Amino acid sequence: MPDGTRLTIAMFAGGVATFANLYAIQAVLPGMSRDLALSESQASLAISVATGALAVTVLPWAAIADRFGRARTMVVAVVIAALSGLVVPFAPDLPTLLVARGISGAALAAVPALAMAHLVALARPGRATAAGGVYIAGTSLGGLSGRLLAGTAAGVIGGENGWRWGLAATGVAVVVLAVIFAVMLPHETAARPSAAPGAPGHLSIAVAEPAARVLYVAGFLLMGAFVTVYNLLSYRLLADPYRVPASVVSLLFLTYLVGTAGSSLVGRLTGRSGRRVVVAAGAAIMAAGLLVLAARPLVLVLVGLVMATFGFFVAHAVAAGWVGILVPGARSQATAMYALLYYLGSAIIGYAGAVVYTATNWAGVTVLVTACALAAAAAVWRWTPRAVAVR
Repeated sequence: MPDGTRLTIAMFAGGVATFANLYAIQAVLPGMSRDLALSESQASLAISVATGALAVTVLPWAAIADRFGRARTMVVAVVIAALSGLVVPFAPDLPTLLVARGISGAALAAVPALAMAHLVALARPGRATAAGGVYIAGTSLGGLSGRLLAGTAAGVIGGENGWRWGLAATGVAVVVLAVIFAVMLPHETAARPSAAPGAPGHLSIAVAEPAARVLYVAGFLLMGAFVTVYNLLSYRLLADPYRVPASVVSLLFLTYLVGTAGSSLVGRLTGRSGRRVVVAAGAAIMAAGLLVLAARPLVLVLVGLVMATFGFFVAHAVAAGWVGILVPGARSQATAMYALLYYLGSAIIGYAGAVVYTATNWAGVTVLVTACALAAAAAVWRWTPRAVAVR
């Protein structure tokens, strides 16, 4: 099998495994809240702790990869994450669950930290953006499949322990995907760092590039807004005036298919319009969708969710690959910095959004997440290059 095909299959499997592991619990937050007697903000810590641990470990993983190679590092990390994810369903209380989630999130950090750099380094010329879109499509399918599998299994089994069975089912699937990733991933011909360890051109280059800094901040804002919506929408729809059954609420994650489609189109879109236009437009579409999502009719809630999901994945798929191209001398560090800010956004804004929801219901959440998306769109439009050759 050609290395290009193996790379695509491996990265797709890695994206699915990472995001299924990370976000499956989002689908069972209401059930977990009932079983463990948690508030919305307490339950949201299950997401924030994992994404926070992921954020603070992406740079160490980049340093490890420069020493041992990106492929080897990702394989070891994915296997550890898959095995630790199997522990989460058996946690007897919130502190134990948070420790297990933190370990899993820290191990998962290697994939988002290194995947785009590995793709840019190994993909054929002219195919890096398209291959990156396939990886991001895998992450969207992972987010969908993990949430859908966990939510459906929890709904079918029911009872106070249904959420545990849902997470267990997802954990087994992630182990299978981890094996596929490990077997199919091509390795570098040599594990050499892009700069000597500790050299000034290493991490400093990644933070010195102005356009890359804008994309780091945009990732922070967009991911924070996105996770906030998906953390809390189940609570909104289970309550008055909707009272949607829990088994039906889990089907809302099918909107991730729209994100998958958007991610797969980014190569074509950037070839026509350029990265700056596509990222800014994606963020603006997301903001518009968040405003529609605030409407009371259920059909408009669905329309807004689809718009926001599509816009987010288009913007993210391009931005995540762009930082590695902007900083070729420290590619691993640039993609790791993007991942760090991206997941800090999930942890910080995601938790803040839950606190806002407890105090103001959905109105305050709408203000928060729409402001984040609009700020990201404006920053990218104003402070990133107008034209960059597409790879």
